[in-house]
Amino acid sequence: MSSTASTPGPCPIGPDPQSGLIQAVQRASHGNVRDLSAQAHTSASAKTKLADQVAAHIESLIVDSVLKVGQALPSERRLMEKLGCSRSALREGLRILRGKGLIRTEHGRGSFVAPFDRVQNSSPLMHLFASQPRTLFDLLDVRELLEAEAARLAASRATRADLLIIRRHFEAWKQAQQAGQDISAEDHARLDHAFHRAISEAAHNAVLTHLLESLSELTLRSVFASVEHLYARPHYKHQIDHQHETLFNAITEGQPEAAYQAAREHVGAVRKNLREVENEAERIVRATQRLEGWK
Repeated sequence: MSSTASTPGPCPIGPDPQSGLIQAVQRASHGNVRDLSAQAHTSASAKTKLADQVAAHIESLIVDSVLKVGQALPSERRLMEKLGCSRSALREGLRILRGKGLIRTEHGRGSFVAPFDRVQNSSPLMHLFASQPRTLFDLLDVRELLEAEAARLAASRATRADLLIIRRHFEAWKQAQQAGQDISAEDHARLDHAFHRAISEAAHNAVLTHLLESLSELTLRSVFASVEHLYARPHYKHQIDHQHETLFNAITEGQPEAAYQAAREHVGAVRKNLREVENEAERIVRATQRLEGWK
């Protein structure tokens, strides 16, 4: 027998019998840390994904004009109930929307749909409109094109809910006409504008709707000019009333081409009549100057 046969071989777990166990525990521990880290990463990813879904859902409501410019969002509790999400996911979703400029949050008041791309009173365009009244007729040219197409689409695409909203605004406007001078020109203009706005929303074309929305302040001023200068003249007032009635009937009866024509005739007539009023005023000024002499 060889003398080396009885020489003990190396110990498989090293000089310390416990070291193998320690290493095994350490390996297991490291594995748990990796598992927990992966779970945390998965949880964070899920929360981010849910927040993105929350933001996307609210954004779609804004695009579809369910949530309108300036409108307050429901409370956190109500949003959590409707969206089926946690408070943290909701707040992260709202943060995403604020980053996109789609909502604004006021401390103590809540969140509101931001007036994206709307022409503001302080904008150069609004200043130009106020200082150069002739731009009113440029705006009416644009309104005729856009609102006629909106009416055509609304007549073919409006849902039962859309038609109910249009009817409510039309009837509110009609009641104001019957009230006469008991309602201010500003309120008349807002009711008139709300009727046309409801039609544009029923077109179900997000680009067209928001393009008209971006001109909302200018459009409201043009409607106010119509109320201020045409409503006091019975012939013009009767014409406007008849045109609104015709437009309303064409849309509610689902007649796209008739609605298109009614909207074009309405805005075109407003432009023509305001031009006549302006020319009449200029004639009066010239005649008065000739009568009294220019000094």
